[in-house]
Amino acid sequence: MNLGTTIDTFFEKISEVYNTNLPFVVYRKPNATKITALCQDTSVLYTLKSFEEAGFIFSPFSKNESKIIFPFNNCNQISATIENDFKISEIGSEFKVDENIEAKKQYIAIVQSAIDFINSNKAAKIVLSREETVTCNTIAIFKVLKKILNNYKNAFVYLWFHPKVGLWMGATPERLISIDKQHNLKTMALAGTQKFNGTLQVKWQEKELKEQQFVTDYILENIKDKINEIKINGPYTVKAGSLIHLRTDISANLKTPKLLGNLINSLHPTPAICGIPQNIATAFILKNENYKRTFYSGYLGELNINNATNLFVNLRCMQIKENKSTLYIGGGITNKSIAEKEWDETVAKAEIMKRVL
Repeated sequence: MNLGTTIDTFFEKISEVYNTNLPFVVYRKPNATKITALCQDTSVLYTLKSFEEAGFIFSPFSKNESKIIFPFNNCNQISATIENDFKISEIGSEFKVDENIEAKKQYIAIVQSAIDFINSNKAAKIVLSREETVTCNTIAIFKVLKKILNNYKNAFVYLWFHPKVGLWMGATPERLISIDKQHNLKTMALAGTQKFNGTLQVKWQEKELKEQQFVTDYILENIKDKINEIKINGPYTVKAGSLIHLRTDISANLKTPKLLGNLINSLHPTPAICGIPQNIATAFILKNENYKRTFYSGYLGELNINNATNLFVNLRCMQIKENKSTLYIGGGITNKSIAEKEWDETVAKAEIMKRVL
C-alpha cells in the first residue's frame, strides 16, 4: 500500500511505527525532495536469497554475512514531499566522547603498518577505519534525521531500524549503482578528502589523485564484461557536508538484468572502502582493524523497486543504541599517506556526524 501524505503526518506515522517496535526504513535520495518509508508488517528478519527479489536491502561489509531485506510486498509504503528545511531547535543533545586514550596511538600504528605493507609492494591501497562512541543525555532520532536531511541534500539520507538488529542512520555521498527500467547503469568513483573552505576550486595532491584513479580503474575493469556504451565524466570536485571529494561519474548499459547480482558482487567492496587488490586489502583489514565493521561500508537501498535499483555505500553513518551513538569513520591509505594526517582525517569526518546529534 502506498500512502502519500503531508510531511508532518509522515513523521507522525513513522513515529507510531517506531513505537510499535516493527522494522522500517526512511530514506531520501540525493538532491531529491521526496522522502519514502517502507514499514514491514511483522518483525520477521528476512535475508536476501536472490538479487531478483524486490525490497530495501541492507548489506554488511563482509560478503560472507547475510544481507537483510525488507521485502517490498511485506511493507506499507508512505511518502511525502519535503518542501522546506525542517525547523529545529538549535539546542542539540549534550554528549561526551567515550575517551580511549589508546585509540589515536593504535590507529596511527595500524595506518603505519599499512603504509609499510604497501611500500613492500604487497598492495596498492588499503582503507582503514575505526569506531568512536559518543554518550548523549538523550538522542531524539527523528530530530537527528531532520538535521541530517537539512544539512546533506546531495547525499543519500536514511534511518533504518529492525528490532533484531538495531538502529542505523547516515548520509552517504557515494552511489554504488543505479539501474533504471531500460537497464541504464550509473556508478561513481569517489575518493580523496579535504575540508570545504568555501570553494570547490582546490588543488589536489598526488596522493588523492592517485587514490581516485585507483577506484576509477577498478570499477571500469570489473564492469567491462557486463556492460555496453560506457561513458566517463571526471574527475571533478564535489561537496559532501563540510568535506569535499574527487568524483568520476561512470554510465553504461547493463547487457541483461540477470547480471545484476554479478555486477553488485564484482563492485563491492569498492577500493573506496576496501583497497587494491581487493582480497589482499580485505585480509589486511580483517586482521588489523581490531573491531567489526558490521554494516559500515556495506551497501543499502532499493532493489528492484518499480523496476529500478538504487544502492549506496554505507558511509558517514552511525549506530544508535539507547543514549549511545557509535560513529564509523575511515580513510584510504596509499604509499603517499602520512599516518598522523590520516588520524586527523577521521577526526574531521567524525565531527560531521556529531553536529547532528
